[in-house]
Amino acid sequence: MRMIKLKFVKIQAFMRRNKIYLVALLTFAMVSCGFAKKSFDDPEQDKTLVDLISYVLGRWHFNPQDINDEFSENVYNDFINAVDPMKRYFLASDLEEFSQYKDKIDDEIKEPGVQFFSLVHERLLQRMEETKKYQKELLENPFDFTKNESINRDYDKIDFAKDVAELKERWRKELKFSTLANYDIKLEVEKKKQKEDEAYEAKDAITLEKEARESTAKTYVEFYDLMDDLERKDWFSIYVNAIVEEFDPHTSYLAPQDKDRFDMSMSGTLEGIGARLQKRTEGAKIFEVISGGPAWRSKKIEAGDVILKVAQEGEEPVDIVGMRLDDAVKLIKGPKGTKVTLTVKKVDGSIEIITIKRDLVEIEETYAKSAVVKKGERTFGVINLPKFYVNFEDYNKRNAASDVKKEIERLKEQGMEGLVLDLRNNGGGSLKTVVDMAGFFIKDGPVVQVKSSVDGKEVLNDEDSRIQWDGPLVILVNELSASASEILAAALQDYKRAVVIGSKQTYGKGTVQNIVDLNRFVRGGNGNVGALKLTTQKFYRINGGSTQLEGVKSDVVVVDKYSFIDVGEKDQENPLPWDQIDPAKYDLWDGYIDYDKTISRSKKRMANNAQLKLIEENAKWIKKRRDDNEYPLNYAEYKKKADKDEAYAKRFKAISDYDTQLTFTSLPYEELLMQKDSTLQVKRQAWHEELSKDVYVEEAINVLGDIQLNNIKKKKRSVVKG
Repeated sequence: MRMIKLKFVKIQAFMRRNKIYLVALLTFAMVSCGFAKKSFDDPEQDKTLVDLISYVLGRWHFNPQDINDEFSENVYNDFINAVDPMKRYFLASDLEEFSQYKDKIDDEIKEPGVQFFSLVHERLLQRMEETKKYQKELLENPFDFTKNESINRDYDKIDFAKDVAELKERWRKELKFSTLANYDIKLEVEKKKQKEDEAYEAKDAITLEKEARESTAKTYVEFYDLMDDLERKDWFSIYVNAIVEEFDPHTSYLAPQDKDRFDMSMSGTLEGIGARLQKRTEGAKIFEVISGGPAWRSKKIEAGDVILKVAQEGEEPVDIVGMRLDDAVKLIKGPKGTKVTLTVKKVDGSIEIITIKRDLVEIEETYAKSAVVKKGERTFGVINLPKFYVNFEDYNKRNAASDVKKEIERLKEQGMEGLVLDLRNNGGGSLKTVVDMAGFFIKDGPVVQVKSSVDGKEVLNDEDSRIQWDGPLVILVNELSASASEILAAALQDYKRAVVIGSKQTYGKGTVQNIVDLNRFVRGGNGNVGALKLTTQKFYRINGGSTQLEGVKSDVVVVDKYSFIDVGEKDQENPLPWDQIDPAKYDLWDGYIDYDKTISRSKKRMANNAQLKLIEENAKWIKKRRDDNEYPLNYAEYKKKADKDEAYAKRFKAISDYDTQLTFTSLPYEELLMQKDSTLQVKRQAWHEELSKDVYVEEAINVLGDIQLNNIKKKKRSVVKG
């Protein structure tokens, strides 16, 4: 095996199953190995994939695991939980049969075999078909909403049903619960109609109950339609992930379609017509036309249209009714400059044949956006960054750093006196963009340290002495600010360059993953086998501390809706531990006067802020409701509980009614764009309205106003020794 060399590292992040991933991209040389002659079209492809992935994990994971009986049992439990988390398919007898593999999965990994997966998969499909019949039977007869009974939906504490009768009873309660919710909604609609029109004759309870059951039945028909679309390879991806995630919560297998989605999410671009689709029995329904894309520019496609057929240029149309959505999307998407012809059923029922020239589509909500903030006579700026996006094939194309740089310059032209960089809910992204972005606010020096179990420590520096913005700076974070967000916040906090305002700590993800293209290991193989994302490094602050588990602790801690919910790295399974290394050498920022005093003032304001106290009360209430898994199936009791919750929730309406008295406007270049794009205008107006009610942005502006600049630079900086 030739040594695989790291040509460059880029950190990425994205959400999968409520987990946030920080990724470093590796460019690999072609590898000549034992997998080169294996084809992924033969019946042994599943075994080969497991063999290949275990090979890569064993050699390049930061903390390789022992593949033993304990590992086997963990995979067993995780896979069963992944495919039947609500325990509504398998019986106790199934689990007894499956249990023979509890201590054998490790053997199947070492000597590739997929007997456990095959058994579980085949049984799952069988049980799903059986439950379809249960549902049809159970929904044929009316539910008795006067009966005193309840349902417990804490599935972790529920055992698998001992027999079919118990499973059917479990389904009866689930279906009744869904129908009860539908019934309540329909009843409220009837009451509203009566109130608006005294002559309106309301539907009776029997009719409403029947309609509610029909709504429930339709929901499950659509659910099973989606399940039927899943192929063996889709379920096998879930099994493979049950294996690889035992190494750590951010190591995962990316099937080919998942890898494509990952690339699109991180670049914010795709090549196609620019429309988001939903599967419907009659075809692929367009639920959003992406502003600025080819479909939008054509003015022939609108939300609600249904695509029936797709034809490539010069070819016959393909009927996509009943086709898997992923397969339909593949037909519709295509290289920039090519044409696709769609047979479309319009909202009014007419059929049209529309030809669209595909183009590069930019997903606007991926990108940085900014606003000018007015507080009295003073002018500030806010930049919201959803992720640290990048095009991995060409860094010179649009990326987070270059966009933020442009926004800073535009805000400076408007007379900005202080900048808020909003990293809330930012799951991370490209490491290079973080290093470049940090350099906009410091003269030069280290930004982050990266450590590998093989190559040791590397310090990544800003080597550009130019400073884009030397004025007051505040960074907003919360519990979902992760990875690259934590690197930037930590670096500027260590330099004392920015005041960090937000949650007690950020997400706490200090590990680096590599995207490994598995196709590189299969020379001569057919098809696409996907990619593996595995942890190979950890990153550290310039002060030597890790953000792993501990995250970045805000200078000014403020409560938010996530404060009492377990959402961080420490709440995931198998996280790597916290540790620290030697600090790097760096100079503290000398541009502020009374930096610590400014933080102290902010803490006092926040401690007495009535809006934050209300937000804290709401957060505790949300946590309490999440922990309450017992629901009444008697309508009177259900309604009583719902009314009580609704009445209590009204006290929190003041949260959304809050007024910061700040004024937010778009930059001149966006104002020009809005003249041609009403969708962009609506989105920006909605964002500005949110900002005007945002107590955290309000305090950030207060802090910017408090920060005093040291206009006479100190000749000798305070040096932090490493």
